[in-house]
Amino acid sequence: MKEPRIDRRAFLLGVGGVAAGITATSLTGCGTGTSRSAGAAAGGGGGKKTIVVRNSGGTYGDANQKAIYDPFTKETGITVKVVNIEYAQMLAQIKQGRPQFDVIDDSMADFVLFGKENALQKLDQDRLKNFKGAGIATNLVTPNAIGKNYWASVMAYRTDAFGGKSPQSWADFWNAKTFRGNRSLQSQDADLPELEFALLADGVPLDKLYPIDVDRAFKAMDRIKGSVKKFWDTGALPGVLLGRKEVVASSVWHGRLDALIKQGQPLAYQWNGARRQSNGWGIPNGAANTDAAYQLIDFSLRPDVQAHFATIYPMGPVVQAAYKQLPASVSANLASSPEHLHTGFDLDVDWWIKNQDAVIKRWRGWARG
Repeated sequence: MKEPRIDRRAFLLGVGGVAAGITATSLTGCGTGTSRSAGAAAGGGGGKKTIVVRNSGGTYGDANQKAIYDPFTKETGITVKVVNIEYAQMLAQIKQGRPQFDVIDDSMADFVLFGKENALQKLDQDRLKNFKGAGIATNLVTPNAIGKNYWASVMAYRTDAFGGKSPQSWADFWNAKTFRGNRSLQSQDADLPELEFALLADGVPLDKLYPIDVDRAFKAMDRIKGSVKKFWDTGALPGVLLGRKEVVASSVWHGRLDALIKQGQPLAYQWNGARRQSNGWGIPNGAANTDAAYQLIDFSLRPDVQAHFATIYPMGPVVQAAYKQLPASVSANLASSPEHLHTGFDLDVDWWIKNQDAVIKRWRGWARG
């Protein structure tokens, strides 16, 4: 499964590094600034409109196809074509004035990077009727992007490991005397270091995590390092380690254990202190079919569409009214559900973009030491 996460290459290099490293790419078949036809965009004949969407593919892309694109096409007659390219190639196409996509589905972090490059259109919220009154969190609404759905990094543990007890917080995860056994935490090669979890374990309240006290976080990391058997670098690895009993608890991208849990493995998530991130929508400068892009974005923000997506893929709606249409069994497994919204926190994208180079350099030295 390809995670809808921050484009690590873009994030690690930083805005300037990505811009400097872009090379020209082939732009054959790009739009010309007018409404695309199916023949122009998809190689076929006819005059039906087509919109091209960039997403990260995999099972996430499959869920979008089933929950959003197919119903949108059925309702509007607009065909949806999908491309799966990374940040640097997208930015190169936009800067050359001929992006091969009309709308971008990407992390809100990447949209901050796009914004710094002046690569996105300013969103006209008046063209999004379903946005009005939707109650989307203010940190998911920027001049150039709007949130689409949530995912999270959470704690996972073996339910048979602690004699009937279960860890309730990151402080419990850090407490290797009461909750004995090996742990696993995320490597910076997979995503941003989990300094926030260390601070929560050290007693920092959710609403005081940012700006991150880096020195305090690494001191807290020192206390757990001896119990960390593996710093995982792929999304599948926590499930493997837990399943083999090599560790009893691990951070994990939520959703990664669902198949194992359904198979009957004694695994569970702990939602307290979940680190939420979000995917969103943005429209690139030079998009060939802006009208259809607005239509698709607006369609995706309908409560029924948000609920349908959440039943297929474990990413939470940004529109809270969608939860009224979800069974409790589905809602309980989503990062933005009412019961989880106030026990977790949203990753501060701006702080990480400003500080990630220094933090990752320090993390690498700490991990080797």
